[in-house]
Amino acid sequence: MTETTARQTARVRLASDPADFERLGLTPHSVAPFEDGLRTDPHRRGSYEWWYLDASLDNGAKLVVGFYTKNPATPNTRLAPFVKINLDLPDGRSFEKTFAATAEQFSASTDGCDVRIADHRFSGDLETYRVTASIENVTVSVTLTGIVPAWRPATGYEMFARNGAEKTFAWLVAVPNGRVEVDYSVDGQLERAAGVGYHDHNWGDAPMRELMHNWYWGRAQVGPYSLIAAHITAEKAYSYQELTVLHLARDGVVIADDGAKVAVTLARVGIDPLTGKPVADSLTYDYRAGPDRFTIAFQREQTLARTRFIDVVPSGAKLLARLMRFDAAYLRFTGTLVLRRYVDDVLVEEHTEQKAIWELMYLGKTRLPKA
Repeated sequence: MTETTARQTARVRLASDPADFERLGLTPHSVAPFEDGLRTDPHRRGSYEWWYLDASLDNGAKLVVGFYTKNPATPNTRLAPFVKINLDLPDGRSFEKTFAATAEQFSASTDGCDVRIADHRFSGDLETYRVTASIENVTVSVTLTGIVPAWRPATGYEMFARNGAEKTFAWLVAVPNGRVEVDYSVDGQLERAAGVGYHDHNWGDAPMRELMHNWYWGRAQVGPYSLIAAHITAEKAYSYQELTVLHLARDGVVIADDGAKVAVTLARVGIDPLTGKPVADSLTYDYRAGPDRFTIAFQREQTLARTRFIDVVPSGAKLLARLMRFDAAYLRFTGTLVLRRYVDDVLVEEHTEQKAIWELMYLGKTRLPKA
């Protein structure tokens, strides 16, 4: 079989058929607590899983906390849990802290979200969550209370089928939008703040870099709307097929969540100097359904974080990673988001958020923008 023919047999889809729900034990339009519990065998090579929380605080601080079973970029290992904190302070200081644990220090419930890595804990019930973590000189304690109900796009499973084999990447948004109360301290100086928060949960059964080339993902609260938007590009073996996900709610009620009705535009693409990855300064999602249209435009103003995964690969694996020309990278941005609503192409509503957060996960070989 030629490479071209092999690619033609590849298919990327969002699992949304009735048979998919039955096979996975899920109910359409309803999320059960077990879905935020442990969904993989963390000891199995190739599997990975993480629980993620981010918060934009009223005092200008930004917080991201992740609990991981292993590095999702290089999951062909046994259980290697770690906790990561990113804290950006109003005075311009930024902290990135990672705690690497042993397998014995990890535990997680399969009935619901209750993840423990050493003394760090991430727990909740689809409505209220508590996250506590302390690494070196940074300590955080978070209470997140959902405003918008838990959601997933269809089953939440993205299926990558090729040559008779099907792999998965799954995504549950346990709290699409919520209110957070955060105690955080740096060098023992305690601060308390409230703001807007979000929590999701991801897992899969094959290395992401074999399935996905890159993705943009972002979420925001803008006026009465909360939104989550993702644009995923599959790997070369899947002909760089694209999949878009959108969740848009107004005053806590979902009004749009069909990614098939969204067109995505990347503009003003330049090369990030540290990672060498192409980065769009402008990212626009354009949703159309009958007379209704929403445009969601992210405008990058600052890069909050840059990580080259080769720099965080365990020392024993660095040589192999370099021989494989492994150059995955993660970037997180902040900037302005403008949401516009049209009816019959007439602008009827516009809202702006000055402190939106979004990311670019770039797992594949660098594809430079066309001249």
